[in-house]
Amino acid sequence: MSADPETLMQFLFALRSRGVTDTRVLGAMEKIDRALFLKGLFAGRAYEDVPLPIACGQTISQPSVVGIMTQALDVQPRDKVLEVGTGSGYQAAVLSQLARRVYTVDRYRRLVAEARAVFEELDLTNITAFTADGSFGLPDQAPFDRILVTAAAEDPPGPLLAQLRIGGIMVLPVGQSDTIQSLIRVRRTESGFDYEELRPVRFVPLVEGLGQD
Repeated sequence: MSADPETLMQFLFALRSRGVTDTRVLGAMEKIDRALFLKGLFAGRAYEDVPLPIACGQTISQPSVVGIMTQALDVQPRDKVLEVGTGSGYQAAVLSQLARRVYTVDRYRRLVAEARAVFEELDLTNITAFTADGSFGLPDQAPFDRILVTAAAEDPPGPLLAQLRIGGIMVLPVGQSDTIQSLIRVRRTESGFDYEELRPVRFVPLVEGLGQD
């Protein structure tokens, strides 16, 4: 990170105090500079635990939520991960420190292009970013060991559940409005899916189709 040591220490302390305790996740978030995924004045607020605006009317999630979602996903070094909702690219970059391969999709071409530029700058060669309708996943690359969705659907999308490997985990927000959402963890078993509610959250909605930008 480009933050000074004191700022970095405060950043990591804030993550731990909000429930991010996995040392691998904390290590990944220490390596990935959130400021690189923000533009203009907002880059100066990169180490605050708040969501911030990015292009196309989207947001970069607050760091503690990124950490909690990553922790819940329990990514292993050999895992192939799908992220739905590239956004700024920050979450995918964190995942890239933990997984063998990360595929990330977003409906906005501009966001994908800007995220790719940062991935290249950081030499994150194990991330592949696509412009696509994330609600349908990436069937050509399935199955996935882990799936992370950074936009809220009313229910876990069927195509994503189908692309999860048996034994795999999906973490996503669900809710019928942008004010009442829960972060849930889905585990695929031999006999079906187990669902676990983790905490209240607030995310932009998962929208079908491609964006205009």
